[in-house]
Amino acid sequence: MRWCFRPKNVKFFMLSFVTVLFLSLLTLAAAAQQPQTRAELIDQEHEAKQKTLEPDIQSKWERRLLFIKDARLIERLAIGYAGLSGQIGGMPTGSGFALGPDYFRDDLVRGQVHFEATTQASLRKWYNGQVRLSAPAFARNKLAWSVAAVHHNYSSLDYYGPGPDSEKTGRSNYRLEDTSFDMLFGVRPVKKLLIGGSLGYVMTNVGPGVHSQRISSAEQHPQVAGMLEQTNYLRRGFNAQFDYRDTPAGARSGGNYTIRWDDFQDMLGRAYDFQRLEMEAQQYIPILNKRRVFALRARTQQTFNPKGNRVPFYQQSVLGGDDLRGFRPYRFYDANMHAFSAEYRWEVFSGLDMAVFADAGQVQSKHWRLKMNEMESAVGFGFRFNAKNTPFLRLDVGFSHEGFQIWVRFREIWQQRPRGSSSAPHIF
Repeated sequence: MRWCFRPKNVKFFMLSFVTVLFLSLLTLAAAAQQPQTRAELIDQEHEAKQKTLEPDIQSKWERRLLFIKDARLIERLAIGYAGLSGQIGGMPTGSGFALGPDYFRDDLVRGQVHFEATTQASLRKWYNGQVRLSAPAFARNKLAWSVAAVHHNYSSLDYYGPGPDSEKTGRSNYRLEDTSFDMLFGVRPVKKLLIGGSLGYVMTNVGPGVHSQRISSAEQHPQVAGMLEQTNYLRRGFNAQFDYRDTPAGARSGGNYTIRWDDFQDMLGRAYDFQRLEMEAQQYIPILNKRRVFALRARTQQTFNPKGNRVPFYQQSVLGGDDLRGFRPYRFYDANMHAFSAEYRWEVFSGLDMAVFADAGQVQSKHWRLKMNEMESAVGFGFRFNAKNTPFLRLDVGFSHEGFQIWVRFREIWQQRPRGSSSAPHIF
């Protein structure tokens, strides 16, 4: 039987072809909308879920924290505006939380001269303030000079008595007030070496401490030099520093070596003349691309006084705290001191370092006397929080035969005391 095209057959064929083509296109379109991989299926599920989510209801504290974060209040406080910023911490141990305004300009005389005015108060009613004009890199970094006026009022400093045998139970407290004026000048014959001299005057007053639970030092130790009478000093000094640390604020390699000689002349004739020699060596040995560091420090203060003269206790060397982290602050006072520290630091992650440490030290009435078997010692561990390799918060826990101590600092460990005539920086 032969089949041939007829008009009715042509219409039926065309209708069938269009129907099959239409159904094929629908199938392809549906297939195109289906996920081809597991990842696409997960993405589609996330999109479907997000359409059904409702916004979280934030608590009051969450809104406040978000406001602080979004407004960058902490950064603005630290960076400041037009030279004005806030200064947190930095006062001696025992002050409690300290805060105050700081005005700093480093753009004077084409950036060569700096001006700073700072005042601080703490929760325990300790106060300090300073005004300083300086040029740390004057004349193409060949010269350095500064003039400063500084005032301290520390109302409850601890004192346990003189010498290495002072008792922990002999704790008392006193007030230390001083006002000093200083001029410093230095030259850099080579890039890392600074040699200079200084001249200053300091007026000191010592009185009863205000701590309600501790006896006054004047009642507990009236025989100590400088406790019942004080004097004013004219100071003349010499100093040299060789500093080749990679970053002074948070060194991971290099070293810092300093020597200072100061002559204190009693201006009221109370037989308190003395001279003081200070030497310090810091060395940083990095390993594993500076992610781990061995940090070593040795420091000594030696006092020489003419026959018949004594050194006031508030100008003596002090151990306890950053030098002996397992002991209370200001635990040992005497005319001479040796201190040694070693740390092993490693980077936990960006912004946090950990450390284990060992400290040893001794105070003595006779200079250059050091008995290794009589030295006090402490061990412990710590955390260093940093930003751009500059520490802004340090937490140390130290252990000794007198117990343990926890230290919180807003500065780098082993920060050298400011050069000057003030009685207070020796307890910094």
